Amino acid sequence: MRWALVKVCLAVTAMVVVAFAVPLGLVVQEMASDRAFSNAERQAATIGPTLSITTDPGQLRKAVESTQMGAARRMAVHVPAIGGGAPAEIGTTRAGAHAVEETRRMGRAMTAPLSGGGSALLQPTALGSGDIAVVEIFVPESEVSNGVATAWVVLAGVGLALIVGSVAVADRLGARLVRPAERLADAAHQLGEGRLGARVPEDGPKELRSAAVAFNSMADQVVELLANERELAADLSHRLRTPLTVLRLNAASLGDGPAAEQTRAAVEQLEREVDTIIRTAREQRAPASAAGGGAGAGCDASEVIRDRMAFWSALAEDEGREVRLAGVDRTVRLPVARPELAAALDALLGNVFRHTPEGTPFAVDVHDAGDAVIVLVSDAGPGIADPDAALRRGNDGGRDGSTGLGLDIVRRVAESTGGDVRIGRSMLGGTEVRVWIALDDRARGGSGGVRTRRVSRRKRRG
Repeated sequence: MRWALVKVCLAVTAMVVVAFAVPLGLVVQEMASDRAFSNAERQAATIGPTLSITTDPGQLRKAVESTQMGAARRMAVHVPAIGGGAPAEIGTTRAGAHAVEETRRMGRAMTAPLSGGGSALLQPTALGSGDIAVVEIFVPESEVSNGVATAWVVLAGVGLALIVGSVAVADRLGARLVRPAERLADAAHQLGEGRLGARVPEDGPKELRSAAVAFNSMADQVVELLANERELAADLSHRLRTPLTVLRLNAASLGDGPAAEQTRAAVEQLEREVDTIIRTAREQRAPASAAGGGAGAGCDASEVIRDRMAFWSALAEDEGREVRLAGVDRTVRLPVARPELAAALDALLGNVFRHTPEGTPFAVDVHDAGDAVIVLVSDAGPGIADPDAALRRGNDGGRDGSTGLGLDIVRRVAESTGGDVRIGRSMLGGTEVRVWIALDDRARGGSGGVRTRRVSRRKRRG
């Protein structure tokens, strides 16, 4: 907008300067020409009294040479034939005989351009005999344009000064308008990046002040809403403590055995997760998953998958499910915190047990693609009719026991590294969930920003 104002002001000022300077320059040129020919007419009038007294060539020559123009060889007198005598031309003549006769015939002064440059002023003068003599004054081109070049230079300088001054003023005005808008845009970017303390000074033009007030009010409301959401999350999580206490007491009475130990371990893990949620909400900071696990966070995907499969294999054995596990025989480091990867795997495997009939086989495969690790969870169930809808947060598809948040947890874990999640048809005939976890995004020093993640997803989809 700043440069637009400068361009508009430049165009308007240039048009005004041209509209006034060009006509003024032409007027100055016309005035210089009038001044030169008026001076020539006065010089021609100085010989008039002598012509009214005598037409003797000798006396006329002395009179012509005594004048300023005659001494400069710029005056001539054309005397017609009088009383049968011969016509006489006194002084340095430049005009042609035709122009002289035309002036004598018309009886008024006229200007004749000369081939060598300049002009000749022909002034008719009545003689005592009634005849007409013509006085010729040579007007060089330098006198006609005397001062015109200087006037044009002055006008050009004044016009340039006006243009420069108007551009400077427009630039200052544009900066005064643009600076508050830039601060508003910068504060909006900061707020979008999570810096909730970003505010805008409420100054500048009235409209921008109103926008700054509205932005600051919106930012305050966002902070208040987030605080309320954190308190609500903490309160809701705290309500889970009572049923968890009951579960822990019941698990303690199960006695010994693998199933009892797994149940007690699951209750303890659930208590730890609830405590983490409450602390995170109370401290008013994003959980580790939202920040990508923090600097240096990471885990061995193979070890985490083996651990979670050991947990789910007991339930798979009870339901008669055939399980296949591949690609976990070597270490595969991921830029994801262990609790986040475990939560994502539990969400995927929980969906298999929850939404496929008992006895349905499933498989977990890990592939190292160099710049990414691909985790495939596939089953032989009925499949998902609308994969895009299943990936939308909160969409449970109308199924009992589903909140629509499991796949969203998986998606957020993948996108925190610059990866994505895709749902398709598996080789087993059911659903295949492919989790693409990028490895090179953090190595470049980035945090997997929103724009980088969206670009990477578009490239892979293409």
